[in-house]
Amino acid sequence: MTLAATAGLLTTGPATRAAAETHGFLSPTGVEIAFLLVGLVTFGAALVTVTTRQLVHAALWLVVTLGGLAVEYLLLTAEFIAWVQVLIYVGSVVVLLLFGLMLTRAPIGRSPDADSGNRWAALTVAVAAAAALIWVVVDAFRTTWIDLDGPAAGSTEATGASLFQNWVLPFEALSVLLLAALVGAIVLSRKAKAAAATAAGSSPAAPSEQDRSEQDRSKKEGTR
Repeated sequence: MTLAATAGLLTTGPATRAAAETHGFLSPTGVEIAFLLVGLVTFGAALVTVTTRQLVHAALWLVVTLGGLAVEYLLLTAEFIAWVQVLIYVGSVVVLLLFGLMLTRAPIGRSPDADSGNRWAALTVAVAAAAALIWVVVDAFRTTWIDLDGPAAGSTEATGASLFQNWVLPFEALSVLLLAALVGAIVLSRKAKAAAATAAGSSPAAPSEQDRSEQDRSKKEGTR
């Protein structure tokens, strides 16, 4: 054990030290095995989401991916983040995507045009972002061990106390920012509707089929 790890264990609590001494990569617990299996399923669903050419199937596989992330949060005893994941992403964002697909009359079957020529560039960016994220997380929590079988450390009570005691000012600032964005979107949409109505009122309306037929009938009667 390195000096940094020893110092980290001395400064942490007894539960964390016991978890670091009893658990390791060669002796995983049931929760860790379940975490790995759910992670593999989530990773597979994410791959299918970005590789399938059926838009509706992509949206449904996205539900599986986000649901797998919620299960991972539950296994990490972060129940508040798990339910937020379900309510916001699975319950709102995916439903919004499905409504968008239905309103735009997206094809149900395979869409050959639903592909991009920048697939390799996107893959390179995704791999680089994943490598950077893994490196940051591993470097930050290299000597930190959490007893997943112990009491919940990310419960709703603990998260709410930390949010409204230590992070109340950024939380309120973010809510004001979102409110300003919502008001701005409403103002811009009203301006666009007003401009469209003005353009429609200034341009002459095209005669309908009935009007054209009546004009032709009056011309024929005039020639007689």
